[in-house]
Amino acid sequence: MAVPALFLVTGLSARIRRFASGRGRPWLVEVATYAVAFLAIEFLLTLPLRYYAGFVRLHAYGLSVQTFGRWLGDALKGLGVEMVGAVLFLWVPYLLMARSPRRWWLYTGLLALPFAGFSALIAPIVVDPLFNDFGPMKNGHLEARIDALAHRAGIDGGKIFEVDKSKDTRTVNAYVTGLFGTRRIVLWDTIIAKLDEDELLAVMGHEMGHYVLNHVAQGLVLSSIGTVFALYLIHRAANALIRRFGGRFGFDRLSDVASVPLLLLLAQVTIFLGSPVINGFSRHMEHEADRFSLEITRDNRAAATAFVKLQEDNLSVPYPDWWVQIWRSTHPSIGERIEFCNEYRPWETGGPMRYASLFGEP
Repeated sequence: MAVPALFLVTGLSARIRRFASGRGRPWLVEVATYAVAFLAIEFLLTLPLRYYAGFVRLHAYGLSVQTFGRWLGDALKGLGVEMVGAVLFLWVPYLLMARSPRRWWLYTGLLALPFAGFSALIAPIVVDPLFNDFGPMKNGHLEARIDALAHRAGIDGGKIFEVDKSKDTRTVNAYVTGLFGTRRIVLWDTIIAKLDEDELLAVMGHEMGHYVLNHVAQGLVLSSIGTVFALYLIHRAANALIRRFGGRFGFDRLSDVASVPLLLLLAQVTIFLGSPVINGFSRHMEHEADRFSLEITRDNRAAATAFVKLQEDNLSVPYPDWWVQIWRSTHPSIGERIEFCNEYRPWETGGPMRYASLFGEP
């Protein structure tokens, strides 16, 4: 929050806009120039903290083996992706602000769903390969077992990728990404090396749960609804702040592209205040994916020991304080997940299972 506030109170944002609008540049060029200049300066201002948090501390804890050159290269690639996205899309909300000062927040919020869907669709095939090398699984026997599990989950022809992360990190991870034709399950080679096959199948069952239960699509829809509400609050607060401090900020209307740091600052505040709800929904989806995994594999021990290894390799805190869970945690605590793995076994007692109807024959 401090960085966008610095752009505002020093008038730096207004000076960038004056530079961007020099020599009678067309409005679209002005917005694009401002976006590139703003992101470049923001990157330089935050680079020391990015380096300390993302490189120094990870190496101090033995979590990273990434060279400084690769770290800096990834940071610059990320900056490039941000600049391209800003140049392509930043003009949209500002055009709406100019044309409809009172309803821009609604129209922008409604456009958030197709934009987020487009981003989720292209990220696995356009953005992710810029940072990692994706390829087919190298262990044919494990791949066959995963394919069989995917068939039971109704994911025939699903795409499973192995990514070479051991050159950067000692941590382990697997995730589901993409949308429609680009939806896929990704395993880091580090998790394949550190978990046995039964534990990996438990992890895959979790990721297949996200896939089958359409958690990516649900997240997109709910985030779009939340975006409309958040933009309304930002609209009201931003205009009030401009009326009071516009002289210091160096702009007198929200449709001035110099208002970018004001919108970012208010977005950060809104996201922080909404974190308990956002994280609570995320933890619910993760818990249901755990349930899906246990029901389809019925291997409680493998699931529990997989979480133990994840905790050890990622240096997770098994039982964080309650306020950390509410404000920071998108997943249930590792301790809670292990307890659930040990306790949840309705197939042994004849109890009902929530997702059994989704499974094919073993």
